[in-house]
Amino acid sequence: MDENEVQLKRRQNEENATESRARILGLPYLDTREFEEAIPLVPDLIPVTEMHEKFLIPLQKGGGEEHYQFMVTSQTPRTLIEQMRKEYADEGEKVDFFLISGSAYKVFMLRYDPPKVIHYDDIKIAGEGDSETIASVSKTLSMVSTEKVFDFLIDQADKLSASDIHIENLRNEIRIRMRVDGILHPVAVIDRDRYRIFLGELSSRANVSTASNKPQSGHMQKEIHRDGATHLLNIRVETIPTMYGQDAVLRLFNFDESLLNLDLLGLSEEERAEINEVISHPRGLVLMVGPTGSGKSTTLYSMLNALNTTDRKIITLEDPIEYGITGISQIPVNTNAGGSFAEGLRSVLRLDPDVVMVGEIRDADTAKTAIQASITGHLVLSSFHANSTSAAFSRMIDLIGVNPIFSSSIRLIIAQRLVRKLAASKKARPATEAEADYIRGALKSVPEEKLAGVDLENITVYDPVVTEENPFGYDGRTVIMEQLVVSDDIQAFIRGEVADINTKAIEETAKKNGMLTLEQKGILAVLRGDTTLEEVSRVI
Repeated sequence: MDENEVQLKRRQNEENATESRARILGLPYLDTREFEEAIPLVPDLIPVTEMHEKFLIPLQKGGGEEHYQFMVTSQTPRTLIEQMRKEYADEGEKVDFFLISGSAYKVFMLRYDPPKVIHYDDIKIAGEGDSETIASVSKTLSMVSTEKVFDFLIDQADKLSASDIHIENLRNEIRIRMRVDGILHPVAVIDRDRYRIFLGELSSRANVSTASNKPQSGHMQKEIHRDGATHLLNIRVETIPTMYGQDAVLRLFNFDESLLNLDLLGLSEEERAEINEVISHPRGLVLMVGPTGSGKSTTLYSMLNALNTTDRKIITLEDPIEYGITGISQIPVNTNAGGSFAEGLRSVLRLDPDVVMVGEIRDADTAKTAIQASITGHLVLSSFHANSTSAAFSRMIDLIGVNPIFSSSIRLIIAQRLVRKLAASKKARPATEAEADYIRGALKSVPEEKLAGVDLENITVYDPVVTEENPFGYDGRTVIMEQLVVSDDIQAFIRGEVADINTKAIEETAKKNGMLTLEQKGILAVLRGDTTLEEVSRVI
């Protein structure tokens, strides 16, 4: 029986009990279910406060002759009913009373006295040194009712497209910061009493303890309703004890399968063609590398969505599951409770999948198991912590040693970063002499065909322009991606055929084969007017 059927059954039982009660009280029973949402109300006959206090609702006033009808409940004082009968009779008017259920009474009272919707000011991100905005947002948060402050903060973070909310205990107050477009911004300060309420709500929804003296991880979901549409927000919760109390970080993932699409990543035709060529093969290993928050998961999920057809069996192992995707078997692996990616991978390979995604390769056992799977008829996708594609090879060799099987399994490594995109208000200017020298030096090894349309003689760069609507001059983020397709030259390093195995040597070999580094991709984005040199320097 679903929830709706349960509610209908409860209401029917309540109406049956009310009908029996009416016979005992000697009052006519009235079942209001067919008209309680639609019948016109009788305004201004009884004050709303009296309707609340005396459980009394007007049903009808007037007619050919004055004839009043009221609805009462079993909580309405009998003395009140008798008193009203006498008063109306003394005035020569007719009056009838009908007994209704408690649920019917609540429905009518919600119509007579609907809850007041309070609209709070939207949270604004303060610019550098803007203490007035922080004070204003802090005041708004102090006004939001205790039962709504948690939902209000999450809703506002989603509205600002924040990727996470940081709640930090300082000596005398609680600081709230939000990460927008990869940058942490102070938002507000709240007092400790408000934070205790917030933490209590967080603990019940994300299943974390407010009294724990150890780091904890939790997960929750929240539906966001905005502009007539609804989307599901996945929220990963991390708490950690500090000197002054439990800090919390809420990482927000906007769950929308339609956004997990390679076409929406802003890839060039060449980048997209390389990815398509590799993932179209039935076996091999594809690694995504980069720091936390560089968009690795979104790119991996976009690849999975591209592969998600009815003729493929796709299984993922994740800690935790960030997006739920229709048609894919997703398995949570709790590494904090002793779970292992390697053990999970060995188990799912018995299910004969075509494609397997391993959330992260963290140890030699997982690496060797993933490599073994990728040469036995499976396409394996995973993430790995390294700064660049060439550094990923060096780290993997450090992890598992020189391994000929790895050389035949690895097909593609992608390193990526997210840089802030300039808003439309950006301003062009000639590059300074130092900037121009740096740009020419960085692009010196790039083949001419990849510099089509780039003028290295008269270099133009762009600066952000701050406006009232946009206090930072940036709007969203874009992907900078370094793709290393594994060639015979690269495989020679992995097999140990090259004496000096180091990151620099691998990178130079890959560049000779046509790879553009993260730095070079970032500078080309600067010359297109997508971002700034400062942003590329900060991120890459």
